[in-house]
Amino acid sequence: MRFQGALYRALNPIYAREPLSGRGAELYGGRFNRKGTPALYTSVSVMTALREANQVGSLQPTMLVSYDADIERVFDSRDDAALQAEGMEASALADATWRNQMKATGEAKTQAFARRLVAAGYHGLLIRSFAPGATNNDLNLVLWNWSDALPSRLTLIDDEGRLSQ
Repeated sequence: MRFQGALYRALNPIYAREPLSGRGAELYGGRFNRKGTPALYTSVSVMTALREANQVGSLQPTMLVSYDADIERVFDSRDDAALQAEGMEASALADATWRNQMKATGEAKTQAFARRLVAAGYHGLLIRSFAPGATNNDLNLVLWNWSDALPSRLTLIDDEGRLSQ
């Protein structure tokens, strides 16, 4: 599928100067990227982005950014037939033990799934949010390939240059 529209990301202020870097995910790994692989975890709504960024305890300082996106090759994980064709099940995507798997074997099942999608030419993964309080309508778009041009154009919305100050 192709995704066109607004995306949001609630950042730890440490990464405020690099809202397009994917550096945090690269350093620590994420559900859909191994350590050493950059990824940009974005959300389709502001509230989903806030839920994602503050999953543990009380709300911590957070910076919200938005992007305009036109991403041509997105795997839609809501399509059960497509998931099965890739050897994945919806329940495995939601498996909360991915961090333990990563520590034990170096790669969680969800990370291996993402690696296969990248190898198949996908730029990103549309996936429901697994953050506390999220519903099936709360969606994230995890990006592995993005740039300032098609086929994976992601443009930071900062018309006033606030992040450069």
